[in-house]
Amino acid sequence: MAGAGLGHKSLAESKDRTVGTVMLGLLKLLLSAVVVLGFSVVGNRAAACTHPSIRREWRKLSKPERAEWISAINCLARLPHDDALTPIVNRSISNIPAVNTSGSYWDDLVYIHMDLNTRIHSTGFFFPFHRFYVHAIETAMKERCGYTGAFPYWDWSIDAHDVEHSPLFEDTNPISGLGGWGDPAHDIQVQTGGFRHLALAYPVPHGLRRNFTLQPFLPFASVPVFTAPAQYANVSFTPEKVRALVEWTPGDFVGFQFAMEFPEGPHASVHFILGGDLAGQCPEGSPPDCFPQPTFSANEPVFFLHHAMVDKVWSDWQNTDPAHNFWAFEGGSVQNITSLQALHDYPNGMAPPLTLDSVIPADGMFPEVTIRDVMNTTGGYLCYVYE
Repeated sequence: MAGAGLGHKSLAESKDRTVGTVMLGLLKLLLSAVVVLGFSVVGNRAAACTHPSIRREWRKLSKPERAEWISAINCLARLPHDDALTPIVNRSISNIPAVNTSGSYWDDLVYIHMDLNTRIHSTGFFFPFHRFYVHAIETAMKERCGYTGAFPYWDWSIDAHDVEHSPLFEDTNPISGLGGWGDPAHDIQVQTGGFRHLALAYPVPHGLRRNFTLQPFLPFASVPVFTAPAQYANVSFTPEKVRALVEWTPGDFVGFQFAMEFPEGPHASVHFILGGDLAGQCPEGSPPDCFPQPTFSANEPVFFLHHAMVDKVWSDWQNTDPAHNFWAFEGGSVQNITSLQALHDYPNGMAPPLTLDSVIPADGMFPEVTIRDVMNTTGGYLCYVYE
């Protein structure tokens, strides 16, 4: 009888294992479908991305499409300040002016980047935050200003050989053009294009500023983390450099981020080569303690075309080797760029470490989501692809 009991028990265990194996297989199949079909659960919100928008390069847009994008940005700049803006970083750390409540909603959106500057650069938040940020701007454009298009990007690698004469900055059309370089006689303020009247509040009230600067790192020769201050900025974002990024070592998220974000890398070089607001150069009338920094670089609408391209490069890397890259993430939450050694030791932040479940800060302006929510551009919270 004992032997029979053991036989029945063994048979039952075998059946349980079989059922368990089948269920596990079904679960794996379901999870695979979630990734492939683009389903996402954000908190208790389930969504499906069935018709992703297609983000195209600026030059692929028609004049009416460009005009609509420019009009939506200007619309945000005409809306009043939103009291929901709640900075979370002590100003002794962020080194920025207090919130200007007489500014516009666009200024509020810029202030998010100003406030979070030390948390979203040289930390694990760099790629996830900026993906979230561009999406947030697009959402505001759609919900508050009726924008109907997909968000465009600027493929700066196309222009690396001659940024100064890029078609983007030679289009002076007052409705559909981004405008040209600033006038040195008027504090390098842009005098042409759709943003010639864009009024900005930070760091002091001024008009949009641009200043082509081929060797922008020279003023930082004494800063230890700049190891090639004489470098021409355009050498870091050529088609060959972008290809190297997209083909970066599978699974090496930290190395991939550093290759994009190091001081003379593609991300910073595009900022600095345009000068003016995108480079964080202080406008006339700024207080004595104002110094060039990336805080108010989001004043410049091209910032978002630039960061959409940064996001595209990340997306391309993710999808080049999905098994190793798609969910690859690692990084710290504390910036340390105090020395070249610190930058080497903590290329994307010190402890405490961030995880896929870390919450992306939004300064009260948008619902907060996790890093996991923005890893997949067709995951439901996000719903777009790049052309």
